[in-house]
Amino acid sequence: MILVTTSGNGSMDQYASALAERLPEVRQLPTSVYERSVRRFNQSLLSPGTLRSLYLDVAFVRELRRQDEPIHFPNHHLARYGRFLRRPYVVTVHDLIRYFDLRRRKPLIHQPNLRDRLYLGLDYGGIRHADAVIAVSRTTKADLVEHLGVDESRVHVVYEGVDHHQFRPVDARPFEFPYLLFVGSEQPRKNLAALIDAFARLKRSGAHPDLRLVKVGAAGGRESDYRTETERLVAQHGVSDSVILVDRVHPEALAAYYAGSECTVMPSLYEGFGFPVLEAMACASPVVASSGGSLPEIAGDAAVLVSPHGPEAIAGAIGRVLTDRDFREELRVRGVQRASGFTWERTAYETRRVYETVAEAHSPATLGVPLS
Repeated sequence: MILVTTSGNGSMDQYASALAERLPEVRQLPTSVYERSVRRFNQSLLSPGTLRSLYLDVAFVRELRRQDEPIHFPNHHLARYGRFLRRPYVVTVHDLIRYFDLRRRKPLIHQPNLRDRLYLGLDYGGIRHADAVIAVSRTTKADLVEHLGVDESRVHVVYEGVDHHQFRPVDARPFEFPYLLFVGSEQPRKNLAALIDAFARLKRSGAHPDLRLVKVGAAGGRESDYRTETERLVAQHGVSDSVILVDRVHPEALAAYYAGSECTVMPSLYEGFGFPVLEAMACASPVVASSGGSLPEIAGDAAVLVSPHGPEAIAGAIGRVLTDRDFREELRVRGVQRASGFTWERTAYETRRVYETVAEAHSPATLGVPLS
């Protein structure tokens, strides 16, 4: 098996890197095609950027076709290249969010343009034809079966992991004041608008005058000006002085943001997995999470689950964590225990088993070819 590894610092890049580190026997094929071509959503079909992407795509397909082993694409958007291969391939699917955006009037990320629709069609066609598909949650597996019609027997659920050397309880905090923490982009699917509304309600109550909301992470992709919308909402709710927007934090420093928070809030409308929930729990931060998508599956009974559609309910859940000390400490303990079951070593072990399944299916004996 050959594992494609991608440049960049997004969650799917980190997934590939974590697997590569823990599967030393697997050959790696490093590429920058995801960062330089695949991720460039909302480009015009007839543009110099699209021509440059096409050149990179063709070059990458040629490189793939020179390989002499099955390929593992660790990112579902790379599945577009699978249809051009002559050998078996595996795809990891993290979510079907952009597939849903093809069919929604109100997008979770951004309304796809014509170029996006063509490429996404290739992505999902590549997933359908993969020899094996790794889904990072049962929720994502169910989506693959229901929406893409992938045979259930070809979809293997392998949870992602947490680096417990990096994410752990630490005796450090980046701010002296009490704060709620949100980690992620500002895309509509993250539902930051509802959190800002909930935070404003808490501030208006007068019960938490020193409380701040700290948002960590880049605004989002190039397809929309998410930051401008966030700043508009913050001003609209009158909490500009209490909301702190922090762009990317060095991974080594992120544990302190989690550990120092009063609680971490993830009110997403949809997640295929949800790294911040696990990272927060591993750092002993109490978690308030959405009841949508995969988050209940990942958080189990170690977080407060609340509908993402009600800012008042979100505010109420946060308020309970802030005021009920025993409950807050119980969430910390449960969270650490829950997160301990998600390790990259386990992810690598179960991924290796998927590789073995593909190898057995394409062995000479299975194909009816004499062994000697």
